[in-house]
Amino acid sequence: MARRRFLIAYDIADPKRLRQVCKTMEEYGERLQYSVFICDLSRSELVHARAQVEKQMDLGEDSVVIVDLGGTDTARFTFIGKRRPVPTNEPRIL
Repeated sequence: MARRRFLIAYDIADPKRLRQVCKTMEEYGERLQYSVFICDLSRSELVHARAQVEKQMDLGEDSVVIVDLGGTDTARFTFIGKRRPVPTNEPRIL
Protein backbone atom coordinates (compact mmCIF):
# COMPACT_ATOMS: atom_id res chain seq x y z
CA MET A 1 0.00 0.00 0.00
CA ALA A 2 1.46 3.35 -1.05
CA ARG A 3 2.20 5.89 1.64
CA ARG A 4 1.58 9.58 1.18
CA ARG A 5 2.90 12.55 3.11
CA PHE A 6 0.35 14.72 4.91
CA LEU A 7 0.71 18.01 6.75
CA ILE A 8 -1.78 18.05 9.62
CA ALA A 9 -2.36 21.16 11.72
CA TYR A 10 -4.87 21.73 14.47
CA ASP A 11 -6.39 24.47 16.61
CA ILE A 12 -8.03 22.96 19.69
CA ALA A 13 -9.80 25.32 22.12
CA ASP A 14 -9.81 23.21 25.31
CA PRO A 15 -6.50 22.19 26.98
CA LYS A 16 -7.75 18.66 27.80
CA ARG A 17 -8.84 18.00 24.20
CA LEU A 18 -5.60 19.61 22.98
CA ARG A 19 -3.53 17.08 24.96
CA GLN A 20 -5.61 14.19 23.62
CA VAL A 21 -5.27 15.29 19.99
CA CYS A 22 -1.56 15.96 20.46
CA LYS A 23 -0.97 12.44 21.85
CA THR A 24 -2.85 10.94 18.91
CA MET A 25 -0.87 12.96 16.38
CA GLU A 26 2.41 11.90 18.02
CA GLU A 27 1.37 8.28 17.32
CA TYR A 28 0.99 8.99 13.60
CA GLY A 29 3.66 11.53 12.71
CA GLU A 30 6.50 13.86 13.55
CA ARG A 31 5.96 17.28 15.09
CA LEU A 32 7.10 20.04 12.76
CA GLN A 33 5.88 22.93 14.94
CA TYR A 34 3.65 23.15 18.02
CA SER A 35 0.37 22.22 16.33
CA VAL A 36 1.74 21.01 12.99
CA PHE A 37 2.69 17.44 12.17
CA ILE A 38 4.12 15.68 9.12
CA CYS A 39 2.71 12.19 8.74
CA ASP A 40 3.62 9.51 6.21
CA LEU A 41 0.45 7.42 6.13
CA SER A 42 -1.34 4.79 4.12
CA ARG A 43 -5.00 5.51 3.33
CA SER A 44 -6.16 3.19 6.12
CA GLU A 45 -3.83 4.86 8.65
CA LEU A 46 -5.20 8.25 7.62
CA VAL A 47 -8.78 7.01 8.10
CA HIS A 48 -7.94 5.67 11.58
CA ALA A 49 -6.07 8.82 12.63
CA ARG A 50 -8.89 11.05 11.42
CA ALA A 51 -11.56 8.98 13.21
CA GLN A 52 -9.57 9.03 16.44
CA VAL A 53 -9.08 12.81 16.30
CA GLU A 54 -12.73 13.47 15.40
CA LYS A 55 -13.82 11.60 18.54
CA GLN A 56 -11.56 13.83 20.66
CA MET A 57 -12.63 17.13 19.10
CA ASP A 58 -15.54 19.45 19.71
CA LEU A 59 -16.55 19.89 16.07
CA GLY A 60 -18.21 23.23 16.87
CA GLU A 61 -15.09 24.77 18.45
CA ASP A 62 -12.00 22.92 17.21
CA SER A 63 -10.37 22.76 13.80
CA VAL A 64 -8.02 20.32 12.04
CA VAL A 65 -6.64 20.74 8.53
CA ILE A 66 -5.14 17.83 6.56
CA VAL A 67 -3.05 18.71 3.50
CA ASP A 68 -2.02 15.93 1.10
CA LEU A 69 1.57 16.73 0.06
CA GLY A 70 1.83 13.79 -2.33
CA GLY A 71 4.15 10.81 -2.29
CA THR A 72 6.70 10.58 0.49
CA ASP A 73 9.49 11.15 -2.03
CA THR A 74 7.96 14.21 -3.73
CA ALA A 75 7.15 16.62 -0.87
CA ARG A 76 9.66 19.45 -0.52
CA PHE A 77 10.13 21.81 2.42
CA THR A 78 11.74 25.23 2.63
CA PHE A 79 12.62 26.48 6.10
CA ILE A 80 13.35 30.05 7.10
CA GLY A 81 15.16 30.28 10.42
CA LYS A 82 15.65 27.18 12.56
CA ARG A 83 15.31 24.03 10.49
CA ARG A 84 13.04 21.31 11.86
CA PRO A 85 13.64 17.60 11.21
CA VAL A 86 11.41 16.11 8.53
CA PRO A 87 10.72 12.36 8.47
CA THR A 88 12.73 10.26 6.05
CA ASN A 89 11.32 7.61 3.73
CA GLU A 90 12.68 4.90 5.98
CA PRO A 91 10.28 2.48 7.73
CA ARG A 92 9.04 3.56 11.14
CA ILE A 93 8.57 1.11 14.01
CA LEU A 94 5.79 1.99 16.45
